[in-house]
Order: sequence, then structure tokens, then C-alpha cells
Amino acid sequence: MSIADQPDSSSERFRAELDGNFRLPLITYFLRRVANRAEAEDLTQEVFLRVLRQSEAVDVNRAKSYVFTAAANLLRDRARQAAARQFQAHGSIDDPSRLTSPQLIEDRSPERVLIGRQTLADVLAALDGLNQRTRDIFVLFRIEKMKQHEIAALYGLSHSAVEKHIVKAVTFLTNRFDRP
Repeated sequence: MSIADQPDSSSERFRAELDGNFRLPLITYFLRRVANRAEAEDLTQEVFLRVLRQSEAVDVNRAKSYVFTAAANLLRDRARQAAARQFQAHGSIDDPSRLTSPQLIEDRSPERVLIGRQTLADVLAALDGLNQRTRDIFVLFRIEKMKQHEIAALYGLSHSAVEKHIVKAVTFLTNRFDRP
């Protein structure tokens, strides 16, 4: 029996922390990708279920990375299922014109994808040189595309304080990656 199935106060506290800390960021994350509020809320609930099922393996202090990894995986699963349904809904694979269809050809070369992943990994590693709050605010703003006022509400900060954290992170990265 996992912690999610137990009706004790620690699992309730964990559920409340998940809801309080991640509902708004997850809904924002999903809204940017699905553009449907009801679907974003359903996906948020599914992430919470996945996290609660794995709650014994999830450290409460590291839940943030796990929550957003689960969210990304959920979107990936959803895209695969949609592609499979679309593939099955169309004609036979024996039709040669289908194999040259523009939607089947990826516009990114493997090299470009690898360079993009490495660059993102380099930036995320460089962000370890910042304090936790500045790093989190920058990631929410630049990578998760949250609006500054939403971040301010999430952290209980003023809009100006959020801007200062973002500027601090951008300046740090500029100095770090500025090559002469």
C-alpha cells in the first residue's frame, strides 16, 4: 500500500502541498500546450495522480522536478496516442504517397535536436550557480512561459521583485556564456 492510499495526515499534507504549490503552475504549463482550460485541469489532476501513486519514491523537497517531468511525460504520452489514432484513421501504409506526406517528415535534423538539448542542459547547469528562488523564477518565466504576475502571485512577491530575479538570471547567463 502506497502513501497515496493511506488516509494518514502525512499523505493528506503531501496532497495539500501538491495542490497548493503546483496547481497554478501546472495549469499554466498545460494551457500553453493544449489551449483548453478543462483539458488543462484534467491533465493537472492526472499529474497529481501519477505523483501520488509514486509518493513513496518522491522526496517532498524534490517534488517540483518530478511533477514537471510527469507533466512532460503525460503530454508526450498524449501526443503518441493522438498520433496512433490519426495513423489508424487514415489509409493503408501500402499507399506510397502517405510516406512522403509533410506531416511524416520531421523538420529538425538529429544534429539540431542534439545541439538544442545540449544547449538547454548547459543553461540549466549554469543556473545552478544562482540561488534557488532566482533559478526557479527564471525557469518558470523563460522555459515554462509563465507570466511575471503569475510568478509573483505564486511566490508572494511584487512584480518588480520577479523582474529583478529574471534580470539577475539573464545577466548571470550572459556573463557565463559571453565568449570573446
